Amino acid sequence: MTVVWINGAFGAGKTTTARELIELIPNSALFDPEIVGGALTHLLPPKRLAEAGDFQDLPIWRRLVVDTAAAMLAELGGTLVVPMTLLRQEYRDEIFGGLAARRIPVHHLLLAPTETILRERIAGREIPPEAPDGEIRVRQWSYDHIEPYRAALASWLTADAHPLDTSALTPYETAVRIAEAVGNGAVPACDIVQTPEPTAETLAAGVLLFDEHDRVLLVDPTYKPGWEFPGGVVERGEAPARAGMREVAEETGIQLREVPRLLVVDWERPAPPGYGGLRLLFDGGRLGPGEASRVLLPGPELRAWRFATEQEAAAMLPPVRYERLRWALRARERGSALYLEAGVPVG
Repeated sequence: MTVVWINGAFGAGKTTTARELIELIPNSALFDPEIVGGALTHLLPPKRLAEAGDFQDLPIWRRLVVDTAAAMLAELGGTLVVPMTLLRQEYRDEIFGGLAARRIPVHHLLLAPTETILRERIAGREIPPEAPDGEIRVRQWSYDHIEPYRAALASWLTADAHPLDTSALTPYETAVRIAEAVGNGAVPACDIVQTPEPTAETLAAGVLLFDEHDRVLLVDPTYKPGWEFPGGVVERGEAPARAGMREVAEETGIQLREVPRLLVVDWERPAPPGYGGLRLLFDGGRLGPGEASRVLLPGPELRAWRFATEQEAAAMLPPVRYERLRWALRARERGSALYLEAGVPVG
C-alpha cells in the first residue's frame, strides 16, 4: 500500500492529472481531500467553520485526511493517488507523519509550471456554473495563493517534493512522467519518521536541558504539530530515566553523563484517538556553551531546535505540554518532584 501525493499551486492541474494517473497505475484509486472539507460543512457548527480561513487550518480536517486515506487503502489496497495542495510544512509533516505511523509510505510530487503558465491556466479554469459568483471566487482564491506557493517553493517545498515542470505537458503526459518516476524509484518514499500509533496507554520520558541563561531546549518534531522536549516512549523493560537519556542522545547528539533527576509525573487522560498514560519529565541539567553549540538533529525526526524562556515556551508548546513544563520548572526551583493529573498538581 502506498500514497502518491500530487502537490502544487491551486490551478496547477493536480486533479486532472490524478484522474489520468489512476488509469496508468494498476490497482490505484483517487482520493480527493476536498471531499473531506465539503463534509465538514455538514459536521461542524458554522461558528467553528468561520474561525478557520481554510479547511486545512482545522485539526479535524488533517486528522480525517489521514484516517480516510488509511481506511481506503485498508479496503482497496494498492496505490492511493491524492491531489492536494499543501503549502504549510507543519501540515505536510502532520499528515505524512500520520500516514507513516500507519506504515503507509508517501511519494511526494510537485507540479511546477512556470508562473506565467500557471496564471494562464487559472484564467482558463472551468468554473462550476451552479457556484454563486463562482468565476470570481474560485479564480481569486487561486490567484491569492500564488504568493504563499512562491514562499513555500523558496523555503521547503522543492527540497521535499520531486518537482515536475509541467509548463509544456498535458495532464496525460504529466501522469506518464509521474508513473515512470514512481515506478523506477526516481521518487522514493518520503524520509519521515514512522512512529507507530499507540494501542494502549504509554509511558513517556522527556528531559529538560538548559543553557547558561536557564532557557529550556525545545525541539520541533516533523511527525506531530507543536514543539516538544527531547524524549519519547519508554521501551519494554527500559528504565524511564535511561529512556530519556537515550532519546536525548538520539535526537540531539548530546550524551548525558549522569542520570537525570525526576521533576514531574503527569497522568495524561485518554483523548481519542490517543490512549494517554504517564508522562515523566526529568532535569538533564545545564549545558555548557560548548555542548549547546554541538546540538545535532540526526535523521528526519526533528526539524529544528532552540532554547526558549518560559514565556516563549508558552507560545510554542501545546497547552498540555506547557502546563507540564511550567510545573516542572517550579519543581526544579523547589528541589522536589511533583505529581500531576492532566497538568494539574495533586496532593
